[in-house]
Amino acid sequence: MAAFLSQQIRTFIQMRTNLKVVDNSGAKRVMCIQSLRGKKGARLGDMIIGSVKEAQPRGKVKKGDVVYGVVVRAAMKKGRSDGSEVQFDDNAVVLVNKKGELIGTRVFGPVPHELRKKKHLKILALAEHIV
Repeated sequence: MAAFLSQQIRTFIQMRTNLKVVDNSGAKRVMCIQSLRGKKGARLGDMIIGSVKEAQPRGKVKKGDVVYGVVVRAAMKKGRSDGSEVQFDDNAVVLVNKKGELIGTRVFGPVPHELRKKKHLKILALAEHIV
């Protein structure tokens, strides 16, 4: 019973979800204000609008800024066409502007190759590791 209670339900990235920022734009943590995918919520490769909750002192973005982001890691399972599934330990975003251009110049940690389908090739080019 205790194991059941500690198991967290992993769902879409929705309003008020806190996400880790995995680029060098200056933000550390972003809270999702709106998913640009529709009512359900955002998944891997989707765009969100977020508010910067924690930032580094001399970064390109400040605390309280409203920013756009692309979800590069999600704790929710995502099935692939070959039958395998991909799931990450955390929820993470890379900050972009309205046109989809990156704010930072580096991307840390693994990113899924599903971003290729969503036309985020610049993120894949800068990523350390593609899963």
